[in-house]
Amino acid sequence: MLFNFLFYFILFLIYSIVGWNIEVIICSYQQQKVANRGFLIGPYCPIYGFSALLMIFFLNKYVNDPIVLFVMATLLCSIMEYLTSYIMEKIFRARWWDYSHLKFNINGRICLSNSIGFGILGLFLMYIINPFLSGLLKSVPKLIFIIIAIILLIIFIIDVIISFNIISKLKVTAEQMTKDKTEEITKKVKEVIKSKSVLYNRLIEAFPNIKILGKMKGK
Repeated sequence: MLFNFLFYFILFLIYSIVGWNIEVIICSYQQQKVANRGFLIGPYCPIYGFSALLMIFFLNKYVNDPIVLFVMATLLCSIMEYLTSYIMEKIFRARWWDYSHLKFNINGRICLSNSIGFGILGLFLMYIINPFLSGLLKSVPKLIFIIIAIILLIIFIIDVIISFNIISKLKVTAEQMTKDKTEEITKKVKEVIKSKSVLYNRLIEAFPNIKILGKMKGK
């Protein structure tokens, strides 16, 4: 039981790191400078890890039909990205990314080009990457694997706690603002956050197009 949990946690962590690298490469190219992406301090984007595990758990029955697998992977990852954007916005009152400027987007939370990319990555995951990686991890002596996995799990949990504490400061700072316009609130919050430690500043640099929404009207 413990081994299985840690096994899938390590897969989650690896795919989160792979996702972080993909985000860094794409965003660095778009911004013409090195970009450190992700909500967390460490080099991982959990949305990629969760999406990969969901594909491993639920899409294995479609591996005999690559077209259906591609469609299902595209839908699954698109839903994950949409839900992540929606939930993070509701919790922290911030819009972390916005694809409204791209064609074929849904509420600016997901777009066709990204969804197709996720579908292609899903094919690579199911046919090549995961079979190889799973076999590699299972070849590691069980005791050594468990020790390393527990250490990484503890580090990850600490990262999540610290990172969410930092992210929550965005909401607290925004709620203290007397301004009404999203642009004005965002600008002011960025100024306040950047005056704090390097960890706060990293979050703003990771999401340069973030929109702080401030207080909900009617409350």
